[in-house]
Amino acid sequence: MDEKAIVESIKLKLDEIEKAENIKILHCVESGSRAWGFASPDSDFDVRFIYVRPAEYYLKLEKTRDTIEWQLDDVYDISGWDLKKALELLHKSNPTLFEWNNSPIVYKTTPEWEQIRLILGDYFLSKSGVYHYLSTAKHNNHEFLRGDEVKLKKYFYVLRPLLACRWILDKGTPPPMLFSELMDAELEDELKPTVNALIEAKMKTPEIGKGKRIEVLNEFIDREIEVIMHKADALDGTKQEGWEKLDDVFLKLLGMR
Repeated sequence: MDEKAIVESIKLKLDEIEKAENIKILHCVESGSRAWGFASPDSDFDVRFIYVRPAEYYLKLEKTRDTIEWQLDDVYDISGWDLKKALELLHKSNPTLFEWNNSPIVYKTTPEWEQIRLILGDYFLSKSGVYHYLSTAKHNNHEFLRGDEVKLKKYFYVLRPLLACRWILDKGTPPPMLFSELMDAELEDELKPTVNALIEAKMKTPEIGKGKRIEVLNEFIDREIEVIMHKADALDGTKQEGWEKLDDVFLKLLGMR
């Protein structure tokens, strides 16, 4: 099945999910390496969505589900978050929501999502974003890039969050999803040929495999982690926004205001 056919299949699956779950999908995007701009030939489709249920669902006394895991196989990875869960996480400046909002691959969106988009920026907290991406970079660096031989594709799982940290520290806004945009804005020119060669290899082969550590990249990573750690500690972590805007949009989307 070619990519165009898979995209059409995804849209049909979204219709199927809405009917089977009695929900409305407000926004649905690609969230993985395809949205980052360097998918391998065998990369699956990481489909993520925000949905809302009928108003009475939120008035139940029993604990209700706030996620849907619809499909996970070699081609599709499809799951979503309930609107209430999404807005609660937005209040905490959860970086995932900003990534889904910035995805360059949108399978479905709605006027209701536009109401949420209008207030997203009010809840972005630089310190939360930097700590999130820094933690991701540190974990992946320790897990995958410390041996003499490493899985070369794992460099992206460290470089991307580090460049996202740099973007936030420089601009104070959520970073873009596209790795190329992050790299153009935040990576030193002398490292770009090395990283571009890795991107080309990843996009051409199902598995670029292992290779010797790329010392120039490891040195950059180790140095940058230390720099960002110090800068992150100095950021203001004070929350600026309360619940009012989130409550308002939640009630409006439930038809209660």
